[in-house]
Amino acid sequence: MAVNDACTPAPPRVPGQLERAEIEALAHDDVYTEAELVELDLSEQRASGVELREVRLTNVTVTGAELDMLKVADGEFASCDLSNLHGQAVKVSRVSIERSRLTGVALQGAALHDLGVRGCRVDLASFGFSKLARVTFEDCLMAETSFLEAELESVRFHGCDLARADFRGARLRRCEFRRCDLTELEGVQRLRGAAIDWPGIVAMADVWAAALGITVLDDPD
Repeated sequence: MAVNDACTPAPPRVPGQLERAEIEALAHDDVYTEAELVELDLSEQRASGVELREVRLTNVTVTGAELDMLKVADGEFASCDLSNLHGQAVKVSRVSIERSRLTGVALQGAALHDLGVRGCRVDLASFGFSKLARVTFEDCLMAETSFLEAELESVRFHGCDLARADFRGARLRRCEFRRCDLTELEGVQRLRGAAIDWPGIVAMADVWAAALGITVLDDPD
């Protein structure tokens, strides 16, 4: 099956020239537009309603921050550390994230549209009860990441380690899994309707059998 072009996220619309922004702290309802953030440490920040539009972030650290109702539209993130970032009702659209760390990110009830995540660590993360549309995860470590009760439409996982990921209660439409490690995946029944490459299907033969209640016979002597 060919790659589904309908799954391709729309790219960020970020101007070539941006004004450098120096930020020491985030406050409620802060808005940053056409800004470039470089080598900033915003760890452990607490703010609600922060909005980023047409921004480029490079080597920015936001570990352990709590940013409820964060909005990011048209953003480029490169070599950033977003580990253990928590946020309720986060909205992301037309954003690319590359070579960054998202370990332990918890975005509950988020709306993630037109998002590309490439070459990142997204392990132990949670997108529970979120809606993802036209999202691509490519060459990412996503072990033990949770999509509990999430809605995924036109989401692609290419070359990702999804070992022990959790899809219980998730609803998938037009989703693709290529060159992925799906070892010990939870909620495998929720992959109904997804497109998976043949090596992935073969590698999970024992999982499919268990899900269908099939007993695997030993080879005869």
